[in-house]
Amino acid sequence: MAEGGGEGPEIPRSRLYDYLEKADPYDTAGQTPQDGGERPAPGTLLVAAVPPTAAAPSPATSDDIARARREFAALLGEFRRTPVLVPLDDNADLLVGDYRGVRWIYAFSDESALARFAIARGEGSREWAYRRVLGARLLDAGVPATGVPCGVALDVGSEDDDGVLFPPVVGIVPDAVALDVETVDGEESR
Repeated sequence: MAEGGGEGPEIPRSRLYDYLEKADPYDTAGQTPQDGGERPAPGTLLVAAVPPTAAAPSPATSDDIARARREFAALLGEFRRTPVLVPLDDNADLLVGDYRGVRWIYAFSDESALARFAIARGEGSREWAYRRVLGARLLDAGVPATGVPCGVALDVGSEDDDGVLFPPVVGIVPDAVALDVETVDGEESR
């Protein structure tokens, strides 16, 4: 039986799917229907779906989080040291996309990744101008130059989940443009 309850081939389940189920018990996107309950009205007090004792992270979960952070730090370091291809728009500016109040600079690890992106946009037949930019320069100079909350989207449209987002947060972009830095009485705090 397939994951959705019907007959057919088993579809591999993403680990992100597990986090979505725990994040909002009333958000049914991508989930199989459970009780048919409706989302409560705003302001309604909800009872915790997981007992408080079960919500505390286990040592394995803490280890998984620490490992994921180390892996991301290694990936970020590699990105900063590597030249990437940044396509240009018709005005010779960096090609960007806006999503939910954040601007994303598109960057690609190689020409084949850029070609997949172009084909996915339906623009595979035209010539794409691009610049080769060091990842560190893109994060440290390109992101602040936009003047709006901005991150870098690496290999958008790639197959096999090879794409990576470098969001505008402390440790990835300069603190002056990071969204997770709060200013209290003129001083930054995290």
